[in-house]
Amino acid sequence: MKTTLRTLVLTVLIGAGTVFSANAQDATTILKKMDDVMYSSKDMTGKNKIILIDKNGKQEIREATMQQKGTDKRMFRFTSPASQAGIAVLSLPNDLMYLYLPAFGKERRIATSAKNQNFAGTDFSYDEMESVLYSVKYTPKFLKTEANASVLELKPKAGSDYSKVIVYVNNVNYYPEMMEYYDKAGNKVKEAKYTFKKIGNYWNAAEIEMTDLKKNHKTKMQMSDVKYDTGLTDDDFTVRKLKQ
Repeated sequence: MKTTLRTLVLTVLIGAGTVFSANAQDATTILKKMDDVMYSSKDMTGKNKIILIDKNGKQEIREATMQQKGTDKRMFRFTSPASQAGIAVLSLPNDLMYLYLPAFGKERRIATSAKNQNFAGTDFSYDEMESVLYSVKYTPKFLKTEANASVLELKPKAGSDYSKVIVYVNNVNYYPEMMEYYDKAGNKVKEAKYTFKKIGNYWNAAEIEMTDLKKNHKTKMQMSDVKYDTGLTDDDFTVRKLKQ
C-alpha cells in the first residue's frame, strides 16, 4: 500500500513537472514568435502621428519619423510642431540610448536608471522606446489561453519599475494585442493596445495606444508611409546622425 501511494505521489509530481516544463517552453516559444513578428524585417522606415489626449479629451498632435534596423537599432525624431521638431532618441545595442535636444545642441546618454521616465511628454517611457527583444528583457510564464490570444506574464530580467507585464499574444499571427504594466505593489498602472496591419510580408503596428491609468492620459502612435528593407546601414544609427 505504501509502495503504491509513493508511486502515485511520484507520478503526480512527475506529471506536474512535465506540465510546468511544457508551459514554460510554450511561453518561451510564444514570446520568441512574437519577437520574430515585431522584428521580422531587415530594416524599416515610417512616419508617426502622435496624438496626446488628456483626461478632459483635449488633444495635442505631433509628427515624427522612425527608422529601425535589425533588432537593436532605432531612431525616433519629432518633425512637428516647431517646439518639438528635432528632438530625437537613438537606441543602440548594449543598453545604449541617447537623447538629442536641439535647444542644447548636444546629445545626452540616458542612464538605465532613468529609462522609466516618460519620453518628451508622451505616455511612453524611454524603456518602451528602445529597441530590444522582449525575450532578452523578460522571462515569460504561460498563464492561460483565451479565444484569440495566449496570455503570458513577463518578469523583467534586470532592474525595472514594473514588477511584471501581462501580454496578450495573437494565437494565429503572434503579434501583441495588449500589454498591461504593473508596479512593484502589483497595481496595473499602464496599458497598451495594439492594432496590426500586414504590409507586404510583414505585420506592422499601425497604431499603439498607451494609457497611463494613474494620470488618465493616453498617447496614440499611428504609423504611415511604412517601407521595409530599404538598405539602411549602421551609419544611419550613430550619434552624428542623431544630431543632424
